[in-house]
Amino acid sequence: MTTPPPIENVSVLHRTGQWCPGRRIGEVVAYDVRILPEYQVPGRPTVDRSYLLLDQGIQLTRPVVFEGPVEGWWYVDLVEIERTEAGLVVHDLYVDLLIPPRAERYHVLDLDELADALSGGQITAAQCATVLSRTQRFIDRHLRGTEKGSVDPPHQFPPASIAELEPLPCFLEQTPRTGMQPGT
Repeated sequence: MTTPPPIENVSVLHRTGQWCPGRRIGEVVAYDVRILPEYQVPGRPTVDRSYLLLDQGIQLTRPVVFEGPVEGWWYVDLVEIERTEAGLVVHDLYVDLLIPPRAERYHVLDLDELADALSGGQITAAQCATVLSRTQRFIDRHLRGTEKGSVDPPHQFPPASIAELEPLPCFLEQTPRTGMQPGT
């Protein structure tokens, strides 16, 4: 019997500029981010949990601010993850997916932003090709089911790899071993 990998404390730099506390098991990271006041919805939680699939360049979030027809949907970002001494820095790679709870369909978003980034010189052709390949691999692996190489049962979303980290309590309210104060 193999021993499961340990849970490690990590810090993740979110696109809002916040360093966020998180936990890592193998190639999966969960981290919590405070929703900026201008995006908060009265009566809703003020913290989102995001997951990074390090080996796939994927970030998943079920935004607590989603209301109405998109409530409970997942937002998936294609990302590049930079490892620094301070922690993980997440760089958005423009393409996103919007996935409803039952994952019987999905929406690919922002391909125009990817094209604009390529045309404007913000990314190289090689980076663009990587984003497109990762997008297709993610769809094949997690959304299309057994007909095209899924490692999860058909239409199982979110990926099974985040299951161990999902039930953990909010990291912003715990004091990690690093000595940081809660919320820092």
